[in-house]
Amino acid sequence: MSVPVFLAHELGDGPELTLDGPEGRHAASVRRLRAGERVDLTDGAGGVAECVVREALKDALRLEVLERRRVPAPAPRLTVVQGLPKGDRGELAVEMMTEAGVDVIVPWAAARSITQWKGDKVAKALGRWRSTAREAGKQARRFHLPEVREPAGTAQVEKLLSGAALGLVLHEEASEPLSRVELPQEGDLVVVVGPEGGVSAEELDRFGAAGAVPVLLGPTVLRTSTAGVAAAAVLLARTGRW
Repeated sequence: MSVPVFLAHELGDGPELTLDGPEGRHAASVRRLRAGERVDLTDGAGGVAECVVREALKDALRLEVLERRRVPAPAPRLTVVQGLPKGDRGELAVEMMTEAGVDVIVPWAAARSITQWKGDKVAKALGRWRSTAREAGKQARRFHLPEVREPAGTAQVEKLLSGAALGLVLHEEASEPLSRVELPQEGDLVVVVGPEGGVSAEELDRFGAAGAVPVLLGPTVLRTSTAGVAAAAVLLARTGRW
């Protein structure tokens, strides 16, 4: 069984730490961790404290620090621009991409997105995506949690693509398979995943003008909630991160 991971804003520098707040309450009351058991704390930005439980309190843990270390950020960095899907499929997409290792997730209000984040919906929906990424990252033992950015419009996605070492747009009519596209030696990769209705012709033209390459993911049609993780798997394997 793998060592459980909990988030801590501060990893300190002394021989002991106390895990309290919601994370400590979950560890002590839900996970029921006891003295002698191993836990890892992370700040989500590469810092790790390997610990053993010294004492389990009602809603906190007192920990002995065995070792502190820093995990380098993975490279190349992979960003997925996710067209807003219907219902809770957005959280499903975020969960799977986080588990796979995507570094940055950008919600995109595409022209054909049925779901639109407006008004009070923005903060609530973004909060759900970020919470999903946080919990999935802990489950996957990620010490660099993915960044879930503010929602982007098409113009902002263009800027992301123009600044990438390689920008890719998943499109069912593309002739170049994702598995064969030439990858850069270094630099960020950005992949655009359209919503249920796909990427519009105008968006495809704008992204192409920004330097993005349309690519075909495979012979079948994937849901928008699964296309991102499938593309990430191909790229993470090809870049040697997997």
